[in-house]
Amino acid sequence: MARLTRRHFALLSATGAAAALAPRAIAQTTAPLIARAIPKTGEQLSAVGLGTAAVFDDDDAQTQAKAEAVIKALAANGGRLIDTASTYGDAESVIGATLADAGGRQNFFIATKLEAPDAAELRQSLARLRTQSVDLLQLHNVSDPRQSLRQFNQWKAQGLCRYVGITSTYHRDFGAVEAVLGREKPDFVQIDYSLDNREAEKRILPLAAEVKAGVLTALPFGRGRLFRAVRGKPVPDWAQNFAGSWAQFFLKFLLADPRVTAVIPGTADPAHMVDNLGAMRGAMPDSDQRRRMVQFVEAL
Repeated sequence: MARLTRRHFALLSATGAAAALAPRAIAQTTAPLIARAIPKTGEQLSAVGLGTAAVFDDDDAQTQAKAEAVIKALAANGGRLIDTASTYGDAESVIGATLADAGGRQNFFIATKLEAPDAAELRQSLARLRTQSVDLLQLHNVSDPRQSLRQFNQWKAQGLCRYVGITSTYHRDFGAVEAVLGREKPDFVQIDYSLDNREAEKRILPLAAEVKAGVLTALPFGRGRLFRAVRGKPVPDWAQNFAGSWAQFFLKFLLADPRVTAVIPGTADPAHMVDNLGAMRGAMPDSDQRRRMVQFVEAL
């Protein structure tokens, strides 16, 4: 069978033909799901989740239908992590309505972000998400090395969240992230990390491991750069034992690092969600294969 592109996979899934073809991009269904332990508690978390930035911005019928389909695909294929933020348009409201309709809030690990330790912003996020608490509450886009997480930790003590974290997707702010991560020792840190953007390997991942912070990787496809770079190319023969698609190739590069707790690619397409979740099954690239993956992408 010819290797499916991500676009062809989506078209087949939309028509129902993908299930009949059952490529490794969908299945690897006999392999156990990969989960990672949250370092501070040992709680197991599915290693592939759903990011919602720029995909569920509008609270309308079309967006709601997409969210319902994607979250159904997430749950049906072993995922439960959903990451959102107060500033992602209407994403919190869309997620809240979807989970309320499904009646399954307890089956998901919900992470959201605040721009500041602001009680009003937190109340708004909880109201939008239609929940009394979230699993992970993150301070978004940390840029001040003196930033305190005292208020976030107080909310945690009050039961408004189970874990506290910080985020940044700007390398210029990595110094601030390092300072806050080392001093405040949050439960999680979320950073941008992809096969073509590996600065976090040198600076953030070692410190996260030292302070026992879980790592969530945003933008694991490099803001789409990686898919554009391999457009029209097949997954290399030497990678096909662990990657059934380009999405799995890119995601498994990250998950092969045990310091990464979960990857959170964003999508509004249920076929892409299933494809992404396939990275939780089957073999992982070893260290030699990871080096070869870097060389392959750098040569494109």
